[in-house]
Amino acid sequence: MSTTRRAGIGATAGLALLALAAPASAATDDAAQLSVLHGVPDLTVDVWVNGERTLDDFEPASLAGPLELPAGTYSVAITAADAEDDSEPVLGPLDLPLEAGGNYTAVAHLDADGAPTASFFTNDISETAAGEGRLTVRHTAAAPEVDVLAGGEAVISGLANGAEDSLDLPAGTVSASVAAAGTTDPVIGPADVPVEEGTSTIVYAWGSLEDDTLDIATQTITGLHSAPDGVPTGLVPVDEPPAVPGAVLAAGLGALLLAAAVGARRLVSTRA
Repeated sequence: MSTTRRAGIGATAGLALLALAAPASAATDDAAQLSVLHGVPDLTVDVWVNGERTLDDFEPASLAGPLELPAGTYSVAITAADAEDDSEPVLGPLDLPLEAGGNYTAVAHLDADGAPTASFFTNDISETAAGEGRLTVRHTAAAPEVDVLAGGEAVISGLANGAEDSLDLPAGTVSASVAAAGTTDPVIGPADVPVEEGTSTIVYAWGSLEDDTLDIATQTITGLHSAPDGVPTGLVPVDEPPAVPGAVLAAGLGALLLAAAVGARRLVSTRA
């Protein structure tokens, strides 16, 4: 997989708090956590909440959050950069609900045909077994269905744009690549992906195959340990079968706006 890009945020002064980089953790019982990935190449946008510009010149290759937000419904809209107001949104406005205790990632990305769209993922924050971590792959690139390969064998098959699949694996490192479904010729990778105990590592494929802008971003969610903590780790077997896919809910690109709804706490950076 190609080198990930470090997140860069174009934001208002209130978003300066995003400079405190940290991995996500499981959400508290009475609030929701939201991260936002901008995975649309060459598209800079402004985002609005309740008619107010709250995020200015949000750039591609940015991963913001996690934001801890009160549970509730947020009215959001998205416009071209430097719009005078939100009266001519690219998408929205729309109402988006966040449930208490939930952990979410909104991804602005390209659909399989290369048009801007968005997906709203519910992150699996269930407890992992001792000595294991969770690896999730999300297809958010302008590309056909793909297989995820480990050791030359497909461990996730037929993953479509806007979909995800997950594996709970022994902690260690897996060498993975992404290929068109039914083939073994990588379009991304191979690259070593760490699987850490008690941590969910989420890998996003984004960009465009046709335009040669394919890239990856990674997000981590910590605090999923089972007792006891700190069990010795081992290598990841390449023939580990995939777990049942997590739920994916398609949403409007307006989900991007929630990155600034009530002020930011931290920035989760993408990494190689």
